Amino acid sequence: MQNETLQLAQILSRTWWVLLLRGVFAILFGVVAWTMPEASVAILLIVFGVYVLADGVIGVVAAISGRKEREHWWALLVWALLGVLVGVLTLINPALTAIALMFYIAIWAIGTGILQVVLALRLRKEIQGEWLLVLGGILSVALGVFLMAQPMMGAIALLWVIATYAIIFGGVFVVLAFKARAFGKRVSF
Repeated sequence: MQNETLQLAQILSRTWWVLLLRGVFAILFGVVAWTMPEASVAILLIVFGVYVLADGVIGVVAAISGRKEREHWWALLVWALLGVLVGVLTLINPALTAIALMFYIAIWAIGTGILQVVLALRLRKEIQGEWLLVLGGILSVALGVFLMAQPMMGAIALLWVIATYAIIFGGVFVVLAFKARAFGKRVSF
């Protein structure tokens, strides 16, 4: 084993418990998100709102403090105030933020789906299998229509994807932690 690789392996084996904790917390997050999706979406949106609000306030301070050095300091101020506004609106009504995000994704899905279908129709004489592009476009449009019709269900479905990832990621880290611990017992430092 190369020296750098051995050193990295030694660090992982000494701190195997950190990997274990990361895995356990990821699994717990995934389980909570699966079992209480509405609360999980609300909490994530509140965290987003606090972040955007804090970022906006810091931006306001930076813009005002730099107004003497920058000719267009007002542009930074407008940008920061937009962050403050979005943060406040998110904290006042987190569901509205979730719905807005789902509509944004829905518009993107419908737009790209329509373009895929148009592209497939234009290329049908030049390529084979254009029906796959049409199918992909139809699926994108269907997703967009679903998200517009049921934006909160779309938000919950997105959370379930993240929760599933967290559970799988957590499981991988739990296994990695025990493998790192076993490696540390086999190799003398």
